[in-house]
Amino acid sequence: MKLVIFDCDGTIVDSQHAITASMAMAFKGAGLVEPPREQVIGIVGLSLVEACRRLLPEGTDPALAEPIAESYKASFAHLRAQPDHHEPMYPGALETLAMLAQRDDVVLGIATGKSRRGVDALFEREGLGGHFVTIQTADDHPSKPHPSMIHRAMQECGIEATSTVMIGDTSYDIEMAVSAGVVGLGVAWGYHPRHILEASGAREIVSEFVDVPEAVERSVSN
Repeated sequence: MKLVIFDCDGTIVDSQHAITASMAMAFKGAGLVEPPREQVIGIVGLSLVEACRRLLPEGTDPALAEPIAESYKASFAHLRAQPDHHEPMYPGALETLAMLAQRDDVVLGIATGKSRRGVDALFEREGLGGHFVTIQTADDHPSKPHPSMIHRAMQECGIEATSTVMIGDTSYDIEMAVSAGVVGLGVAWGYHPRHILEASGAREIVSEFVDVPEAVERSVSN
């Protein structure tokens, strides 16, 4: 049995527009200049408070990260409720996840810097809830790249590291996989460039979502 764990933002769903807009609103609300889009995209995948802390201008009180994170969550929830909210799944994601979920030799998991509320909203909108056996979020774990999410997922599923693969779009995902002793597969359509994923220890970089099952087979044979 294989455990295939997916990141969310930048891997399954493209949330960059809502993320950057919400972060801009949160920083402006704190009386700070909004961080550049490239910096915001670069920290996607980290737990929210850690992400906000890294985006603070040099010399800013790091304690501001927590109220900014709360403001970000409120802004994101507001945007998600708008009729024109756009958070599209990547091409091939729905079909590939459905196919993997039907296999009797695979169980699927989630390891994400999102809150559980954010994951539940995504799953409800896209009908993904029944696909994943284990869901690990930032609500219950240290920020990536700490391996806690992967360790808990393996424990819940009773699957060893040798039969587990982590799939993500950022260096944080790959470094988390390496720290947990599992294979890390990078995806080329997300928020960190290919050379960063390779330098972080990705076994392979997948170019299209439909190629994920074969990459998993090459990486985990049992």
